[in-house]
Amino acid sequence: MKKLLVLGIAVLAFYSCEKSAKIGFVDNSELIKEYEEKKEMEAAFKTRIEGFNKRKDSLSQMFNLEYKQAQEKAAKASPKQQQELSVQIQQLGERLDQQIKIEQNRISEESRTENDSILGRLKKFVAAYGEKNGYDFIMGKNEFTGNLYYGKKNYDITKEVLDALNKDYAAKKK
Repeated sequence: MKKLLVLGIAVLAFYSCEKSAKIGFVDNSELIKEYEEKKEMEAAFKTRIEGFNKRKDSLSQMFNLEYKQAQEKAAKASPKQQQELSVQIQQLGERLDQQIKIEQNRISEESRTENDSILGRLKKFVAAYGEKNGYDFIMGKNEFTGNLYYGKKNYDITKEVLDALNKDYAAKKK
């Protein structure tokens, strides 16, 4: 009886080993690059950056005009007035630089936050996709880093996941 029980456990163990795991991988770079939400976010930030650059150019032009006017005044002014004008122009330039840096930092931080948020949603989506479709493992592949350096094409589910991801995003957008 004991031998039969041991034999039964051994057969069950071998049987469970025979069942192969359902494995797939996604190319993270392609997934991120082709994700519609990411494309829209990049387009929105590109528009913001273009607007920022236009404002920055306008502010620079205004500063250059102020500087030129101050130089003209300084040519006719006393040494004390020249010093005051120099300080005023220097302060104006510093305020302009500070304003530009603040806006650049704000745009960079918002972009980083949005990217992190999108990456988090991507990870959750891939996990849910794997569970829904019966995968035991879904690995990520990157161009430069990652845990997967090679995978047979028949295990590459990037296109399937991307299609499902973009379909899900389009449905949420409506």
